[in-house]
Amino acid sequence: MFAQTSVNIEAAEASMLEGVEESAPTFVENALIKARALAEKVNGATLADDSGLVVPCLNGAPGIYSSRYCGENASDAENNAKLVRELQMQGYSSQDPEAAPEAFFYCVLVYLEGPRYPTPLMCEGIWRGRILIAPRGDSGFGYDPHFLPDEGARTAAELSMQEKNAQSHRGQACRAMRSLMLGA
Repeated sequence: MFAQTSVNIEAAEASMLEGVEESAPTFVENALIKARALAEKVNGATLADDSGLVVPCLNGAPGIYSSRYCGENASDAENNAKLVRELQMQGYSSQDPEAAPEAFFYCVLVYLEGPRYPTPLMCEGIWRGRILIAPRGDSGFGYDPHFLPDEGARTAAELSMQEKNAQSHRGQACRAMRSLMLGA
């Protein structure tokens, strides 16, 4: 438990992580790489995450490559098109949620007190659902139009930001980290 109960959080500029390679094979290791790199730059405490979509019938793909599934600078549309093609090659074509392949979004959140701190705090969140072949909804980003959470009848792209944050893998990880840090 931390003595401090209020924290000033500032979002890092994306440029602060330029050149940092997410070269590890797991979400945990990649989040730690980012947290350490950022801690070096700010010489202080940092919070970093790594997250992505895991589809078991595709051997866990897109997984750690979720944002670059179709290549380094691929768009969301290109990544989604590849996901649908891969699922169709596995025989999935129905829009029926019961026949859709299982999937989950995973997030690991890492907190470091400083660049050399040996014991990071880590929390995770898992948002389970299924992948629909045809997209639905206009909100969100990434795979949201194809992801149907187990908790409802609307895709992640059909949820309000408040609803999505209440259910999502990132929301879960953030709430777990808050509880861990505040001892609640």
